[in-house]
Amino acid sequence: MREASRELPSKALFLDRDGIINHDSGYTHRREDFVFMDGIFDLAACAGRAGFLLVIATNQSGIGRGLYTEDDFHHLMRWVTGEFAARGAPIARVEFCPEHPTAGIGPYRRVTDRRKPGPGMLRDAAAALTLDLPASVIVGDKASDAEAGRRAGVGTLILVSDDPAERRLAPPGTLAMTSIRAVTDWLLRVT
Repeated sequence: MREASRELPSKALFLDRDGIINHDSGYTHRREDFVFMDGIFDLAACAGRAGFLLVIATNQSGIGRGLYTEDDFHHLMRWVTGEFAARGAPIARVEFCPEHPTAGIGPYRRVTDRRKPGPGMLRDAAAALTLDLPASVIVGDKASDAEAGRRAGVGTLILVSDDPAERRLAPPGTLAMTSIRAVTDWLLRVT
């Protein structure tokens, strides 16, 4: 009798949104304000070829602050994920956290471990997609992105920033890089 095959865990490339996928112009929520970062589609395609699932994990306190709605966010992200898919780099999942512990309005004002540096979004994606977190990579532009990865057990933490303060705050072992293209070069070397 043959044993039923078990689904093997996948590795993920977790991407922060503002500052990694798009230029961070502050609470970006409209397509006309969304400018993709140089090299992001090359990174996504390279990761896909290397067997990584692409997952976006983004704090979106602009929703909680009342600057835009969850519907606005979903509308924009349908377009963003469509742009990735059109370039052969589909996004497997989008996780977002609209809450903020002090600036949120009404039900959005609360502490949650889904807000980075909490690990909740990464763990939720891992459960939904059967991810191998130690084999996964997180790329963010803030130390809080790397810290979320550390707390979730993500194996490789990458900080794309030349800000000395962010670099100092990043967890030990975080790889500091200055551009998305540098991340792609690194990924090509290690896979």
